[in-house]
Amino acid sequence: MLAERLLTRIVKGMANCQLALKPTDESMMPPAETGRTYMLYMHVPFCEVLCPYCSFNRYPFRPEIAGPYFASMRKEMLMLKGLGYDFESIYVGGGTPTVMIDELCETLDVARDNFHIKEVACETNPNHLTRPYLEKLQHRVQRLSVGVQSFDDTLLKQMDRYRKYGSGQEILERIEEAHGYIDSLNVDMIFNFPSQTEEGLFADLEKIALCGARQVTFSPLYASNGTVAKMASKFGQLDYDREERFYHIIDGVLAGGEQPLFDRTTLWTFTRTDKNGAINDPDHIDEYQTCYEDYPAIGSGSITHLNGALYVNTFSISDYNAAIEAGHMSIMGKTELSRRDLMRYRFLLDLYKLRLDKRRFKADFGCSVEAGLPMEMAFMRLMGAFATDTSDELTLTPTGRYLVVVIYRQFLSGMNNLREQAREALSGDEKILLFGDEEFSGA
Repeated sequence: MLAERLLTRIVKGMANCQLALKPTDESMMPPAETGRTYMLYMHVPFCEVLCPYCSFNRYPFRPEIAGPYFASMRKEMLMLKGLGYDFESIYVGGGTPTVMIDELCETLDVARDNFHIKEVACETNPNHLTRPYLEKLQHRVQRLSVGVQSFDDTLLKQMDRYRKYGSGQEILERIEEAHGYIDSLNVDMIFNFPSQTEEGLFADLEKIALCGARQVTFSPLYASNGTVAKMASKFGQLDYDREERFYHIIDGVLAGGEQPLFDRTTLWTFTRTDKNGAINDPDHIDEYQTCYEDYPAIGSGSITHLNGALYVNTFSISDYNAAIEAGHMSIMGKTELSRRDLMRYRFLLDLYKLRLDKRRFKADFGCSVEAGLPMEMAFMRLMGAFATDTSDELTLTPTGRYLVVVIYRQFLSGMNNLREQAREALSGDEKILLFGDEEFSGA
């Protein structure tokens, strides 16, 4: 698809220019806006298996390192309280946040004691979908997102996940066991692995339909500068023409037809409908960035979005702990977004959520989306991307949905490149980043 190639190149170039990390002397986040409630993102970087496609800050799990790290996160969280922040929602990402379940529970309990928390979303891996973990998460975590990626045993072996997390059938059984413990279970899947076949994709979709999870997220495999070589050696070269075909298969199987099992809640998140066709709790989407444009983030390697800027915490766990012990945060760089960047970000997020409110856009930016983003609007209209294009809203055609998938995929790849800029500051043992070469024993 020529449009996909053009978009990939354009968005990649824009991201490289806009997401450039600059040093900063700031040692604390900006104070909270009076009367505003926020979401808090917590980053737990420890993993028992380091996957070859992941560019997030992550380290091999070691209890003697992870324990003090959780203690530092609790102190950093209370620093935000001192800056006037209150939180109604928490998202815990990683890494594998449940790698030290008691430390995680203590951290969430401290959060509930200090903030007006309504819900907690947390990521996990299939080996933690067992009763001892689930009983501790019950009532503490309302939305649990389990990283499955695929039920195909060949792909799981390529990802270095089979030995640690089990076969696809074993993972499916663990998902079924989790029902009753968590209000909302989301299954995270990845599509367009170079060795993935259409037959394998349909098999994954069949298991998703049968497993009973309330939500499923199918994101395309995407590379960043730091992962592209390892991914190519593990999986082969990415085929973006096939990505389009696979996306339309997923979209059609899950949300197509007159009585779909799922409904689209974002471009790659699908929520199960009830017997009458109604979406179960459509506002609860297991993707924190779609619900909150501004949020502080704590933990090593986390990225804060506040007041039109991105703040990046150090990727060094030792430097992170030292900063918190010294009574300040570990901000090592900052990227300030221009007004045009912020308009593009809103354009992308709203269309990713399937609808752009033109009136809200104009109220927030002081101009129409056509005036603010003339090139973007002209391109999307030329490509037949909009199913609805009125004075009130934009919605997407099937072609438009895939085009926005491409833009969002490249935006996330650009965010990974921002992380890699931060990782370049590491030295010594912490600079060594493994991509799926080792399996580490732990919890």
